[in-house]
Amino acid sequence: MEKIAIFGTGYVGLVTGVCLARVGNNVICVDVDRTKIAKLQEGNCPIYEPQLKEYLRQMIKVGRILFITDAEFAIKNSDIIMIAVGTPPMEDGSADLKYVLQVAQTIGTHINGYKVIVTKSTVPPGTGRKVNAKIAYAVQKAADYDDGAWDVVSNPEFLKEGSAVNDFLKPDRIIIGTDSERARVKMESLYRPFMRSGYKVIFMSRISAEVTKYAANTMLASRISLMNEIARVSEGVGADIEEIRQGIGSDSRIGKQFLYAGPGYGGSCFPKDVVALEDSAERVGANPILLKAINETNIYQRTFFAQKIKSFYNDDLRGKIFAVWGLAFKADTDDVRESPAIMILETLLQCGAHVAAYDPEAITNFSAFTEIGKHKSLRYEDEQYATLRGADALIILTEWPRFRAPDLDSIASILKYPVIFDARNLLDPQEMAGKNFSYISVGRPDVLIK
Repeated sequence: MEKIAIFGTGYVGLVTGVCLARVGNNVICVDVDRTKIAKLQEGNCPIYEPQLKEYLRQMIKVGRILFITDAEFAIKNSDIIMIAVGTPPMEDGSADLKYVLQVAQTIGTHINGYKVIVTKSTVPPGTGRKVNAKIAYAVQKAADYDDGAWDVVSNPEFLKEGSAVNDFLKPDRIIIGTDSERARVKMESLYRPFMRSGYKVIFMSRISAEVTKYAANTMLASRISLMNEIARVSEGVGADIEEIRQGIGSDSRIGKQFLYAGPGYGGSCFPKDVVALEDSAERVGANPILLKAINETNIYQRTFFAQKIKSFYNDDLRGKIFAVWGLAFKADTDDVRESPAIMILETLLQCGAHVAAYDPEAITNFSAFTEIGKHKSLRYEDEQYATLRGADALIILTEWPRFRAPDLDSIASILKYPVIFDARNLLDPQEMAGKNFSYISVGRPDVLIK
C-alpha cells in the first residue's frame, strides 16, 4: 500500500486516483476548486466515464480516497505525489505549464521528507527538469524543510476516453521515466498490482518518457488523418473506404485500430498534443512537415464533411432543419473539447439552418462550454427520435452504439425527406438504398434517391 497525493481532479487525475485506490492504496486528491471538491466528497462524478462513478463511490465508502483543497496536508501525508493538472495550449500551440509549475512550487514549499514527484500531465520534453528546478527553488526558501530529498519522474497516461478505467486497470504498457534507482523501486511497487497478468512496465529516461507520450498520440492521430485523406480519394474514384480499411487492416504490420474514416479526431489529447509536438520540433529546428500536415488534414476533414451537406442542397441551407445525433467527440464520453460537431454545426447555423440535437451524455457540456452551443437556432432534445420532427435530414456525428441500428422506418416516417448524412459510416449503403434513403457518408459512394 502506498500513500499517494494527486493534484488535479480532472479526467486524468480522477481516473488515476480512483483506480489506484481500488487496488489498495490510500489516495488524497487535491484541487483548488472548492465546489468541485464538495461534489466529489458526496460521490458526484463530474465526468461521464463507464464504471468511474461506481468505483468512486465504493472507494469513498471504504475510506481509501479523500478529496480536499488542503495542499500542505496532502503533501506531508504522502510518499508519492502526482501532478495531473491541465496543460492547455497557448496561442502559439505550446503547452501552458503554469499550473504544473505552481504545483511544483507548492510541493517544494511543504515537502517534509523523501517524495517521488510524478508528472502525469502531458508535458513537453524538458518539463521534468523545470519541475525539479521549481521544487528546489521553493525548498531553499522554506524554513521548515527537514533536509529530505525527492525525485521527479515522468509517468505519462495512455487512457482512451470511454474506456479509461479499463485501460488503467489493464494497461498494455506502463511508461516510467527516471534515472533514480530509488524512484524506480517505488514506482515498481506502485504498479505491481497491474503486472500480475504480465502487463509490461518500461523504464526509460525521463525526457524519453515525455516524448513517448506525444509520439504515441501523434502516431495515432496520423493514422486517422491519413485514412480521412484516403477516404477523400476513394470518393473521387468511386472506391469504398470500408472495404479498403478491411484490406489494409488485415496486414499485421498495420493492424486494425484507428483506421476508421470520419469527421476527424477531437478531444483533449490528440489536437493539442500534435500541435505541442510540432511546437517542440520547431524550437529545435526539426522542420515538422508531417506534424503540420496531420493537424491541417484533421481540420480540413470537418470542413469537407460540412461541404458535402451544403453541396447536397446546392449551397443553400437557409431555413433547412437538421436533426443531429451526437455532440461528444467520440462515444462513451461527455467530452466535447475539439469535437468535430462544433465546427460542423457552426457551419450549418451560419448558413441559416436550424438544428435539433441529441447526445446521450454531452448535451450539458455542449450547451455550457461551446460558443455555438448557445446559438438561438440550436435546440436540444432528450430523445433521439424527437430531433426528427420537422427536419429535412438526419446528420450522425458521433458513433454511439444506439445510433448503429436505428429504426429506419420510423426515421423515414418522421423526417420530411428520407436523407441521412453519416459522418461515422455507421449504416449500410445497400440497406439505405433498399429503404429509399439518400445516404451520404465518408469515403463511400453516395446513395442518391431521386
